[in-house]
Amino acid sequence: MKAYDAIVIGGGHNGLTLAAYLQRAGMQTLVLERRHEWGSGLATEEVTLPGFLHNTHAQYMEFIDYMPFYHDFGLEKLGAKMIYPVNQCGITFADGRPPIIVHNPQHLDLTYKSIAQYSKQDAETFCELKRKTMEVDHLFCMLYWNPPVMPPDDSLHGPEDITIALLEHLGLGKEMLNKSVRVIIDETFETPELRTMLYRQVLEWGTPPEWTATGFSFIACILWLIGIWKMCVGGTHTLSHAMESACRREGVAMRENSLVREIIIKNGRAAGVRLEDGTQFEAKKLIASNADLKQTLFDLVGKQNLSELWIKRVKNFRIGPDHCLGTTSFALKEAPDYKSAKWDPNINKTFYTIVGFETPEEMINYIREATQGKIPGTPGAGTWVNSLWDPTQAPPGRHSMSGWFFFPKASELTPAEWDKVRSTYNDKFRNHWEKYAPNMTCANVLAHTLYTPLDMEQTMLMREGCFSNGSLAADQAGWMRPFPEASQYRTEIDGLYLCGPYTHPSGGVFAACGYNAFKSIAQDFGLPRLWEQADRGY
Repeated sequence: MKAYDAIVIGGGHNGLTLAAYLQRAGMQTLVLERRHEWGSGLATEEVTLPGFLHNTHAQYMEFIDYMPFYHDFGLEKLGAKMIYPVNQCGITFADGRPPIIVHNPQHLDLTYKSIAQYSKQDAETFCELKRKTMEVDHLFCMLYWNPPVMPPDDSLHGPEDITIALLEHLGLGKEMLNKSVRVIIDETFETPELRTMLYRQVLEWGTPPEWTATGFSFIACILWLIGIWKMCVGGTHTLSHAMESACRREGVAMRENSLVREIIIKNGRAAGVRLEDGTQFEAKKLIASNADLKQTLFDLVGKQNLSELWIKRVKNFRIGPDHCLGTTSFALKEAPDYKSAKWDPNINKTFYTIVGFETPEEMINYIREATQGKIPGTPGAGTWVNSLWDPTQAPPGRHSMSGWFFFPKASELTPAEWDKVRSTYNDKFRNHWEKYAPNMTCANVLAHTLYTPLDMEQTMLMREGCFSNGSLAADQAGWMRPFPEASQYRTEIDGLYLCGPYTHPSGGVFAACGYNAFKSIAQDFGLPRLWEQADRGY
């Protein structure tokens, strides 16, 4: 039986992150991935026609400037190159009203001009809050790229201290944290068009705007993240390929097509793994799992090795309905030409464009339907036409579009019902899209596909189609994610750690779950504190 110091189960981006840091810290590390592709949701495929590249899950790279793995391992030199569009987030309307476009923070004057078409007060408020937020963006990094502080630990500046500092800097009250994002948006902005756009944007990060005690999402998802999105040249899979290359360069052993069937427990310690084909590997020091929570602890470890408390905690961990996606992909002759472009042609070249919604109420109803187990009646979407900036993603003169629908959990519908959604919903969306962009006729569409939450679950093992493999409701966030006893990435099994997106801070291309797991492991094994060498404070 071949032995390694550390074994990482799952080659998603968090697993690759942890493996690279462990290897650099001196542990001989093996990564086992069941598929013939690394990076999980960092996937780019020709799902419509040859030559048309579509990101089938992860789309924008809003954390790339902050991501430790990207900078510590020189991923740009390994092929993960970024484009930073000026026009970041927009919403367009069927009646040809002016669009609203949020530009990157270097162009707040353009953002002001766009919002001021509807309300100078809203334009001033949004731009001032955005400016102040970017002045203290390092505070978000301290929250996300560190293990959560367990209360009542007064030895460190905990998340409450950092959050209070953010609120004070922004001139916002602490009571905001207990409100829903919808209430905050409605209290802060008067423009229905802007409210509609912001409801959708906070949903992108898994926070239905009517959920209570989600006020922090207003600060993080709206004030911070809107406007700092980048895109990968060649598709998001170039980032996963760069991560894989970094691991190999460090000396990590990488094994594909290796489905783990069991974590071997000996004398209460995680001692090794057994693959589906019977092959076994010994873990001399530790095993870390990037597989989902229930798969790791119930299927691989087994309930017989867990306490009653942990069995209860894992059983009660909720997945969805807040992060469940369907990804639509269209191969196009022409890029969309929106009616609203007569007011501002930049909407035709906006990185992320919200299409299909006219009013705040329509957006709220869409979200309610999806989270209540229904296919939304309004087939609106958030869309990316990345070939506008990166011609490698479509044949010459053509364009590739990827988009997100929010759908119910995979288990809410039968496989036959999902088949029907897959075969009909894109057509409904295209018909609706044409009301906003008259050139989006059937003749302009060369081919299209739709990945449902069930497809996400089956291909990427995102349970229920949930990109965080677990709801990010207030009681499953921070030091309560996935539950208090596991929030430091340790389990009750000696030598077994967790690094998947069901840990803090959740799903999204942070590489933070793997990075934070490394910090806990480094503390336990006395490894070099590599994060202190970077002089960034996290």
